[in-house]
Amino acid sequence: MLAGVFGRLGAVLGVSLAVAGCAVSPTGERTLLLNSPAQMNAMGTQSFEQMKAQLTIEQDAQTNRYVQCVADAIVMQVPREYGYAPQDWELVVFKDDAVNAFALPGGKIGVYTGMLKVAGNQHQLASVIGHEVSHVLAQHGNARMSQQMVTQLGMAAATLALADRVDSNTQKAAVMALGLGAQYGILLPYSRKHESEADTLGQGLMAQAGFDPREAVTLWQTMAQKGGATPPELLSTHPAPSTRIHQLDAQVQRYMPVYQQARVEGRRPDCDRLKPR
Repeated sequence: MLAGVFGRLGAVLGVSLAVAGCAVSPTGERTLLLNSPAQMNAMGTQSFEQMKAQLTIEQDAQTNRYVQCVADAIVMQVPREYGYAPQDWELVVFKDDAVNAFALPGGKIGVYTGMLKVAGNQHQLASVIGHEVSHVLAQHGNARMSQQMVTQLGMAAATLALADRVDSNTQKAAVMALGLGAQYGILLPYSRKHESEADTLGQGLMAQAGFDPREAVTLWQTMAQKGGATPPELLSTHPAPSTRIHQLDAQVQRYMPVYQQARVEGRRPDCDRLKPR
């Protein structure tokens, strides 16, 4: 009985997904984008303003100059087709020991001072900022939100479809099973795909800006050595460190010529001279 129920539930969810509009990501992946860029930019800007009000902003001038130097070099290489000019990006360094950084629609970049203790040089920091900026360029926030919206729609439709067909206990079990299936079969892999795509785009962006793409590998090796409990890759929203390191390392050969050409053309960032000692 449950097999038939699951089949009907899957069909309902599949129809819901098919109804949603599709787009193509910068790496050629099909993706769902249900919100307009203007909507996403407004949400990103609002969230950023809230963070600035709630978190402590780093006031050290040298730290800010260092991070700004790296960020400026990265955003200068963002193709105009994405709708962002270099001056459209806003960077804030947050005084927080968390090893974290982010970028939001609307051109907002946040870097935590804890990340500066792990990213050992300008190249490694560039790999972080390039990765986060790539999330914005690929509209991953929009895609992630769209996927959740469609999944919730499918869940609601499935619940209605089952209401008059099975007893309440079977209905609850089926909907719970569908919820777990959506979480582990759709939403989490979707996020892992985003992380891998941002790694690819970000490593290319840093190379175009004149940062050594090999340092992206070094950064993640350092992150992996820091240890800490990590969930199995199947249940994680991020690729396993070993998977990420392997992907970045495999792409070095592709991006080294880009990096070398950038240096020939005069893109030689010298942000490390500004790094606080």
